[in-house]
Amino acid sequence: MNYDLIIVGGGAAGFFTAINAAENNPDLKIAILERGKEVLSKVRVSGGGRCNVAHAEFIPNELSKNYPRGEKELKGPFHTFMTGDTMDWFDRRGVALKIEDDGRIFPISDSSETIINCFLSEARRLNVEVLKNHAVKSFQEKNEKWEVVTSQGDFTTSKLMIATGSNPKIWKLLQELGHDTIDAVPSLFTFNIKDARIKDLPGVVTQASVSVRNSKLASEGPLLITHWGMSGPAILKLSAWGAIELNALDYNFEIMVNWFQHYSTQEAMEEVKGLKNNNPKQHVFKYAQFELPKRLWQSLVLASGIQKETRWADLNKSQIDELSKQLTQGVFQVKGKSTFKEEFVTAGGINLKEVNFKTYESKKHKNLYFAGEVLNIDAITGGFNFQNAWTGAFIAAQAITS
Repeated sequence: MNYDLIIVGGGAAGFFTAINAAENNPDLKIAILERGKEVLSKVRVSGGGRCNVAHAEFIPNELSKNYPRGEKELKGPFHTFMTGDTMDWFDRRGVALKIEDDGRIFPISDSSETIINCFLSEARRLNVEVLKNHAVKSFQEKNEKWEVVTSQGDFTTSKLMIATGSNPKIWKLLQELGHDTIDAVPSLFTFNIKDARIKDLPGVVTQASVSVRNSKLASEGPLLITHWGMSGPAILKLSAWGAIELNALDYNFEIMVNWFQHYSTQEAMEEVKGLKNNNPKQHVFKYAQFELPKRLWQSLVLASGIQKETRWADLNKSQIDELSKQLTQGVFQVKGKSTFKEEFVTAGGINLKEVNFKTYESKKHKNLYFAGEVLNIDAITGGFNFQNAWTGAFIAAQAITS
């Protein structure tokens, strides 16, 4: 069958490209080829099933700083389509969005099905064909067209969009076409840590600064203690920025946690001495200090060699030193990683030097376009990866229909 545009991949970037292209030119014959039984499966599980569609950062250069890979390349595209445009796009299609206190943007319904239903209904309205169970086996240029061979039959198309994320089979086909791809490694993940200090603290959340020892990698923000170790934005940001470096270490490394965040060990020591002077009769263990969760404070006190019945007045110099270090320089051994919820984001993909970011067209092959995670672009958690998908798909759709 012959089409004007075939999109390989029935995810966020694929549907956004199809809908925008069809709206720009209703006469185009467009098909989405999806290898699985379901489309938009990643959208369904994102944001804990709520779909974190974007993040409330409205300055292009600031928005681009949330991308460990792709920051430089996205500055231009974000001036064309970014957060405000995304919100307006969904609003015009009857999907109301809300901005939460941490900047994440969700549908008011708190359900990813709202986003999925919007895409599916728009695709139907615009006569975009959605062909499931169509695994692409090959694609090649022939007579100024693209020939696409699938498990369900062969197609030809004037323009071809690849929006398959980190599908190794598709990457191999792109390599055969002369494209360079950077190997995929996990980008958003949590840290597996077995340590007596956090063993009985799952569910505890607090602000912290975290750094990888013997590295420049550092992050800060809410840190969540889990049954298997540590998670939360502070850890997830660190995992994104350190995706390649931590993979090279086989996820076996040490982190330093400053529970007192912006305080140095010396400053913490002065604060602890102040508590010793001001609360001499109070038990150190009993009352949490520095706005730390009580269970975490008590764990750090015990780790400092301070007994439950010890009063502030009875603290000796070595105990003050150790408590100050536990507060600001706690070293934890990371041994392995876990996937963040059901979301799996990878660093890696098509070499960004081989893509024209004014059109998202391949520099090596005419009428071949890319959007989403198939490119070597990834972001920290918070809706940024979807924004990359929306931006690339929108600009590609403009270029395809111009």
